[in-house]
Amino acid sequence: MASGGQCPRQSAVWGGAVGPNPTDRAKNGTKRSILTDGDGGPLAIVIAGANVHDTKLLERTIEAIVVERPHPTAAAPQHLCLDKGYDNPTGREAVAKHRYVPHIRRVGEERVKKHKRKYKPRRWVVERTLAWLSKCRAILVRYDKNPQHYLGLVQFACVLIWYRRLARLNAKNHVLR
Repeated sequence: MASGGQCPRQSAVWGGAVGPNPTDRAKNGTKRSILTDGDGGPLAIVIAGANVHDTKLLERTIEAIVVERPHPTAAAPQHLCLDKGYDNPTGREAVAKHRYVPHIRRVGEERVKKHKRKYKPRRWVVERTLAWLSKCRAILVRYDKNPQHYLGLVQFACVLIWYRRLARLNAKNHVLR
């Protein structure tokens, strides 16, 4: 009999933070909840089983921010853009608790046509960062059974993203001089 699993079908071989993926024939998978800045730089990342809903990870993700956050004021509020999956009391409470200004599209809200938008879409920034993380082979296919080891690899990949951004900015500034 297998032990150490988080659900009845999970064996001890796969370790923690793995769950049946609801979009991939219930194969075991891991969800990465990520918080990025406006340019796609990863600020926080949390892992869980693929079957865990996003709103259950929101508070943990906000608390996992690795840089010191500026104190939000009325003159300089901090905004948090989320998709429709967070449009529920749990998601709104987590955002309010951490004093962000929420920008959450309502469930059932009609999509705004391209020519009527007042702002540019922001969801692609997070998707692009997840694509950058998926370029690392050890993250795309999870080989580590220990969730702390896998989280360490994902965090290391986030550090590499920041390093590459910094190197690119330094090279651009060096050319301009």
